[in-house]
Amino acid sequence: MKILSAAQLNEADKITMETEGISSTRLMERAASMVFGEIHERLEGADIAIKIFCGIGNNGGDGLVVARLLHKYGYKVSVYVVNYSDKRSDDFLVNYDRYKKESNTWPNLIKRAEDFPEISPGDFVVDAIFGIGLNRPAEGWLAELLRHINQSGAFCLAIDMPSGLFPDKAPAKDAAVIKANYTLTFQTPKLVFHLPQTMHFAGEVQVLDIGLDRTFLKAVKPLAQLIGKREARQLYKARSKNTHKGDYGHCLVVGGSYGKIGSISLSARASLRAGAGLCSIFSPKCGYTILQTTLPEAMVITDKSEHELTNIETDFEPDVICFGMGAGKSANTVKAFKTLLGQTKSSMLIDADGLNMLSENKELLALLPKNSVLTPHPKELKRLIGEWEDDFDKMKKIETFTKKYKVILVLKGAHSFVFSGKHIYINNSGNPGMATAGSGDVLSGIIAGLMSQKYEPLVAAILGVYLHGLSGDICVKKLGYEAMLSGDINDNLGQAFLALMKDEKRG
Repeated sequence: MKILSAAQLNEADKITMETEGISSTRLMERAASMVFGEIHERLEGADIAIKIFCGIGNNGGDGLVVARLLHKYGYKVSVYVVNYSDKRSDDFLVNYDRYKKESNTWPNLIKRAEDFPEISPGDFVVDAIFGIGLNRPAEGWLAELLRHINQSGAFCLAIDMPSGLFPDKAPAKDAAVIKANYTLTFQTPKLVFHLPQTMHFAGEVQVLDIGLDRTFLKAVKPLAQLIGKREARQLYKARSKNTHKGDYGHCLVVGGSYGKIGSISLSARASLRAGAGLCSIFSPKCGYTILQTTLPEAMVITDKSEHELTNIETDFEPDVICFGMGAGKSANTVKAFKTLLGQTKSSMLIDADGLNMLSENKELLALLPKNSVLTPHPKELKRLIGEWEDDFDKMKKIETFTKKYKVILVLKGAHSFVFSGKHIYINNSGNPGMATAGSGDVLSGIIAGLMSQKYEPLVAAILGVYLHGLSGDICVKKLGYEAMLSGDINDNLGQAFLALMKDEKRG
C-alpha cells in the first residue's frame, strides 16, 4: 500500500473530481459518510454523548457531515466549531448550513478558552479540527483546546489525522497534538503514523478507501510503501517439485564468542527455517559442542581460537554470509572481519557486533559488498550515521548512507523500515512481544536464508521482516506478549509461511 504526501493526496482529490465529474462537496460527503459508517457500526445507537470538534476547513466539513448523519440516526451529538480564523472553506460552509437545517440547532462556537466545553471520561470525542492541512503549530487557546481534549480521558477518534500533527514533518517536542485512540484516515496511510516519534498520536489506524482515482494512485511515486500480507505474498517464490537442497543455497553464519554462542544458533536455525538448503556455522572452538548439540541440521566449522574469531576460512564458497551476532569487537576479530570483507564478493548480511565494528572502523564501510544488508536497531544506527534532529532528518541521513555505500538498511522497531536509497518500505506485521533477547538474531537468519535462495537482497529484507513479524503475531496468540521468546519466533516460522499463502476468503 502506497504512502503519499499531503500534496499528492490533494492532487488525487482534484483528478478524481475531474474524471468523475463530481464536486468537492460530493467527494467530502462520500468520505465522511464512510467515517459515520464506521462509528455507527461500533456504537450501534449507544446512548453516549458525542462531542465533535470541527475546524473551519475541509476537515471541519468532514466533521459536520458526520455530525449530521449521527443526528439523523438519533445519537446525542454536540458540535463545536473551533473558530481559529476568519477564513472558512467553501465545503465547510455548505455542510455548516446543511447541519443547521437538518438538526435545527446551531453549532457551538469556540474562540477562546472560556468557551471550552466540559468533556467527561465517558464521552466520545471526534477530532475534525485540522486534518492534513495543518501548516503551523497550534498556539495560544487553540493549543490549550487540544490539551483539554487529551486531558479529558474521553475516547477520541481523529478524522484523517490527529489535529496538531503534520503529515510530512515532525512536531516540536512541546507541541500540542491530539492523542487519538483511533484514527480513520482517507485512502492511504500517512508516514507519521509509522514513525517512532509520532505513531503514538494516531492510536490504532484504519484506512478508508474513498475511491480516489485508481490510475493516478497506480502511477504516482510514493513517499514509502506499507508492506502487509498482500504485498509480501507477491514477493514469495514458490518451489518446483524437481529440486534438491543445493538449489536453495548455502548460508554461512559467522559469529559467536565465549558466552554468546546462542545468538548464532538462533540465526542459523532461522536461516534453515526460512528455506536455506544448507547452513554452516563458523564460530570459536568454544561453540562447537553447543552448536552440534542444539542444531544438528547445521554444519560447524571452528576458528583456531578458543574464545574469539581470528581467521575466518572455509573450503567452500557460500551463497550468503550472515555475520556479527555475538562476535565481540576484539582487535583480532576486527582484523578477521576486514579480511573477510576483502575476500567476499557476494552480498552479506551484517548485524550486531558486525555493525559495531563498522561504526568504530569506518574505513571498513568502503569494503562492503554491493547490496549487502545491514540490520541495526536505533542505537546501532546512531553509531553508524551519527545523531539526527528528528525522524525525518534520520531518514535523510539513512538515504545518504545507503546511496554512498550501496547497501540496504533494515531499521528495527515497532514498524521496521527497509531503506534502499530513496525507496522506503515499512513493515506492518509484528507486536510488542517480539521485544525480547535474540529476536534480531532470528531476523538476520531469516533474511540471510532468503538471500541464500537467490532472493534479491532488497526483496529478502522486505519479505524477511514481514515473515519475522508474522511469526511473532502467530506466537502472541498462543503465548501472550510477556512469555514470547525469540526461539518461539523461529519455531512458528513455518506457520508464518503457511499463513502468508492462505486464502482468507476460503479460510
